[in-house]
Parts: sequence; structure tokens; C-alpha cells
Amino acid sequence: MKIGLLYFSATGNTEKIARVIEDSLKNLGCMVDIVDITPLVSRKAGLDCSPYDALILGAPVHSWRIPRVVREWILNLSGEGKKCALFLTYGGFQIHPAHYTTQQLVQSRGFKVVSSAEFLAFHTFNIGGWKAMEGRPDDSDFKVAREYAEKVYSRFSGEDPNLVGELEKTTHPEELLDQIEEFRFRIVTQLPTRNGADCCMCLACEKFCPTGAINATTGETNQGRCITCLGCVYRCPDGVLVVNDMSPSWEYKLKGEQISVAEMKKKRSRIYL
Repeated sequence: MKIGLLYFSATGNTEKIARVIEDSLKNLGCMVDIVDITPLVSRKAGLDCSPYDALILGAPVHSWRIPRVVREWILNLSGEGKKCALFLTYGGFQIHPAHYTTQQLVQSRGFKVVSSAEFLAFHTFNIGGWKAMEGRPDDSDFKVAREYAEKVYSRFSGEDPNLVGELEKTTHPEELLDQIEEFRFRIVTQLPTRNGADCCMCLACEKFCPTGAINATTGETNQGRCITCLGCVYRCPDGVLVVNDMSPSWEYKLKGEQISVAEMKKKRSRIYL
């Protein structure tokens, strides 16, 4: 069985889970092509799904949904009845309705969704001072990832002929979800910048930017393109790319979500079948 394993991972969380899934599937005898769709150039190249018997798609949750750039990219895929599994990473806060909206989107492109899963991971905004799910994903999450790979393989192979049921449906209109997506920019008020500091000009920030938003030469970010994934800050080997201090919004976020750090730590990665 040949499987296409596609993932979007600006700060490495989703990639870590994808690599565990890849290893597990290979141990089960599968051929796995792993494709990083994070860089803009990767998504521009498109994807021919015909060589694969099944696909797995992994992405982070940004403001209740997978990133808009991933949603737009999925619209160009053609499933033609192939089986597909989903997995999401998130920083411990609201994940609903990401499973449902992703399932509906993938199904609209002709895929049959057999499973979904969610994995805890450090929140992207920890880079700016938050303290959400620090140290995740860890061994407990990787264990669930291995279990997920086994369950997905069983459904891809036909040993388990079931598909996943309809995931928790949302009553939120698209307009509201779009507004929630924009809320990120109230927290990240200073987009990634070098503030005139020198760097080694490795160009990693520009190469891996999902939207082509950052200019490595000037060290400044295009506000109209940036999705605040903070991948450029995370990847900068010199540590000179910075954003505003987000720590003042941390307690506000906890209060708004009506959750404590202790309660967040009790959360576990899980599989939906």
C-alpha cells in the first residue's frame, strides 16, 4: 500500500507527529511519501493524488480551523473516492469545530474520511510569552500517534471497512469563524521583524514562510500576507526575528476560555473513529 502523508507544520509540532505516523506505517509494510506542504512553493506545485492508495493530512488548528492557506490548497485536490485520514495539532484551547470543517472540506473534494485525531502541542504563541502545553508533544502523544497509525492502516487496508462518522457539527456561520480567525492579530500586534538587527542571511525565514510574507533582506513582514504562524521566528538560527510580548494576553486567554493551566495539562491526545 502506498500512502501520501501530507502535513503543514510552521513550528514543527505537526511534523513531529507526522514522522511518528510515517515510521509506524513503514513498520506495517506501507510505502509512505511524506510531503511538507508548509512552504509556499510546495503548495504551488500542487499534488497528483493518483499514485496513492490513500492519503493522510495533518495540520495545526489556528483559531478553531486549520490554516486558511491549507483550506485553500485542499480545494485543488481530487480525491476520486480515495480513503483519507486527518490529524490535527493544537495548543490546548478550543479545537472545535476544526475536525468537522476539515472533514467536510476533504469530503467535498471526493475523499472518504476514515479517521481523525487530535494531538496536544506547545502553542505557537508560547514564542511570544504564553505557557500553553509546554513540552508537548511528548511520549504520551507519540504513543497515541502510533495507535492512530495502526487504526488508520486497518481502515485503509479494508480489514476495518468503517468510515468515521460525522464529527461534531458546528452551528457557527462562516462569517463568525472568519472573525475569530482575525482575532490572532489582536494578540500579535507586532508582526515578525528584525528591527534592523543583523543576521547571517540564511534566508530560512523567507524560504519556509507559508505565504511569502517575510522579506529576508529587509527583515520585515507583509501584513496582508502574514498568518501569524510564527514559523520564521521559530526557525531563525540567530534569534533576531521578534514579535511583541504576548504575555499580558495569557491570563486574559485563560479567563476567556474558562480553563486553568492545571486543567489544560489534564488533556490528552485522542483518536476519532
